[in-house]
Amino acid sequence: MENSSSLSHPYADGVPPRESAISAVSWAAVFAGAVIAAALSLALFAGGTGLGFLSVSPWGDEGVSAPAIGIGIIVWMLFTQIVSYGIGGYVAGRLRTKWVDVHSDEVYFRDTAHGFLVWALSAVVSAALLGSALASMASGAAKAGASVAAGAGTAATAAAASGASGGGMERATDYFTDTLMRSDRPEAADDPEAARAEVGRIVAMSLTRGDMTPEDREYVAKVVAAQTGVEPAAAQRRVDQAIQNAKKAADDAKQKAKEAADTARKAAAAFALWGFASMLIGAFVASLAATWGGRRRDTLHRVV
Repeated sequence: MENSSSLSHPYADGVPPRESAISAVSWAAVFAGAVIAAALSLALFAGGTGLGFLSVSPWGDEGVSAPAIGIGIIVWMLFTQIVSYGIGGYVAGRLRTKWVDVHSDEVYFRDTAHGFLVWALSAVVSAALLGSALASMASGAAKAGASVAAGAGTAATAAAASGASGGGMERATDYFTDTLMRSDRPEAADDPEAARAEVGRIVAMSLTRGDMTPEDREYVAKVVAAQTGVEPAAAQRRVDQAIQNAKKAADDAKQKAKEAADTARKAAAAFALWGFASMLIGAFVASLAATWGGRRRDTLHRVV
C-alpha cells in the first residue's frame, strides 16, 4: 500500500502545496529558441550549399561522385538538425521561468515539452516561409512565361501554318499523302532527296505503330533497290535489318528513360525518408537539450 501511495502521490504530503495560476509554457523562451533554431538552420543550409558547389565540377574527371554527394547531403542534413535544434532547445530551457512547488518529474516533462515546441514552431514557420517563397517563384515564372509566350505567339502561329515537321498529325498526313502518290516502279532517276524523305516518313510512321506493314516493306525495298542499284532480295534484307535496328534503338531509348525515372524515384524516396528521420532526430535533440538547459537553469543560484 505504501508503494502504491507513493507512486500515486509523489509529493511529501500527498498533494502539491498549491496550484500555480501561471501557464506552464514559457512562450517567450519557446519563441526565442525557435528563432535561434531557424536562423542556425538557414546559416548551416547556406554553408552546406556552398560546400556542395565546391565539391562538384562540370568536368568529368573532377569533383566527387553522385553517391558521395548524396551521402554528404544526408550527413549535413542530420548535422544541421542536431546543431540548430540542440542549441535552440537548450536556450529555451535556460530562458524559461523557474517553476516553484513543482515535482521534478513535472519539471522534466515541461522542459521536454518546451524543446518539442521549439522544434514544432521552427518547422512550421520554416515550412510557411518556404511555401511562400516557392509560391512567389512560381508566380514570377508564370508571369515571365506568359510574357515570352505572348511575344512568341506570332512566330509560333506562323511556324504552325507553314507546316513545320515534327507534329504527329502532320507526319500522318504526309505519310498517307505519300501512299496516294506512290509509283509501282520507282526509278533510279527519281530525286534522291525526295526518296530519302519519303522513306524517312514511312520509317517514322512504322516506329509509331510498332511495325512496318507488308506494303510499306515492299515499296521501301523497291525504292532502295532503285536508288542503290542492288538486287531486290538484298534491298529487302537491308530494309528488314534497318527496321530491326530502328526498333531496337527505340526500345533501348524507352528502357533508358524508364531506368532514369526509376532511379529518380528511388533517390526522391530516399531523400524524403532521410528528411523525415532527420526531423525526428531534431525533435528528440531539441527536447533533450531543453531538459539540459532547464536543469542548468534550476541549479544556478545567485551569488551575493
